[in-house]
Amino acid sequence: MPSNRVGIVIFPAVEVLDFCGPYEVFSVTRLDEERRREESSPFEVLLVAQSAEPVVATGGLRVIPDVTLDTCPPLDILVVPGGWGTRKEISNQRLLTWISERAKQVETLTSVCTGAMLLGQAGLLDGRRATTHWRSLDRMRQSFPGVTVEDKLHVVEDGHVLTSAGISAGIDMALRVVARCFGEAVGRATARHMEYPFPDDNRRRV
Repeated sequence: MPSNRVGIVIFPAVEVLDFCGPYEVFSVTRLDEERRREESSPFEVLLVAQSAEPVVATGGLRVIPDVTLDTCPPLDILVVPGGWGTRKEISNQRLLTWISERAKQVETLTSVCTGAMLLGQAGLLDGRRATTHWRSLDRMRQSFPGVTVEDKLHVVEDGHVLTSAGISAGIDMALRVVARCFGEAVGRATARHMEYPFPDDNRRRV
């Protein structure tokens, strides 16, 4: 079975769980839970950054990207995380242009937390329903009046675009992507392996 290639964007001051949560979900997914140790994930996960230099995430975690914006291969799924760093990246035209171009090519476009602000700035959420971290809901409404901002849902699915609420919500979003790709049984098995509740209840937890 061909791999579903996932690209997760990282940048200075990216929120750790925003990108590590989805990374964990996609990397531990197995199609046959009984052969977990023998088989690998059907997803290939790549961390994508503007340069090959280590990226310092929130809290000082240093992360080495797999590929750069220039060397990133074709993707099937794009994950745009959030964090304090989005306040600077929202003016990074090179990154926004890259996200916009890749969004046209991927089968599934996703964001975690304030990563939705980058999608909004790239014009990818106009006319869609979306969400973000609860502290940024009003800012999102003011910044992107063409977006219907949902404040009661943990994950918002609008066609091939999935946006999620803050930080840990990226795990829920990724589990939904797993279920969309390989069925709910695989999604639930992945959640069980992680000892994380499968997102049956989509209401916000705050």
